[in-house]
Amino acid sequence: MAKQKKIEPLIGEELLTKVKELENLSKEEKAKECGYYTVTKNGVERVNMMKFLNALIDAEGIQLDSSPSLNGRGGRSASYRISVQSNGNLLIGSAYTKQMNLKPGDEFVITLGKKHIRLKQIDAEEMEAVEATA
Repeated sequence: MAKQKKIEPLIGEELLTKVKELENLSKEEKAKECGYYTVTKNGVERVNMMKFLNALIDAEGIQLDSSPSLNGRGGRSASYRISVQSNGNLLIGSAYTKQMNLKPGDEFVITLGKKHIRLKQIDAEEMEAVEATA
């Protein structure tokens, strides 16, 4: 079996188009062709179906989290919880940054309270004002 170069996993419209092109393949083969696999130290390729299926759900725009109830009374919203990592960092994760359409370089002001951390997204003009007061 010829070793193929690992591709970056496809997302969005590109993923949907590729999956339609591969309609005759199994779901595992589709996932692999779309870049959703890893190669172990021993050279074994492992398909990551969960990441593949989640990417398909995202690409289709299907909201599985925190959808409002149909009876108009609101209901429970999703609870987003994270833990401090062993190195002291807090990692928000790409699922939330994608939901907010955040891009590398987007900036925030951090406000600390007794038991909370507040992030406020700022644009370039606001950043200049923040830097001027610091």
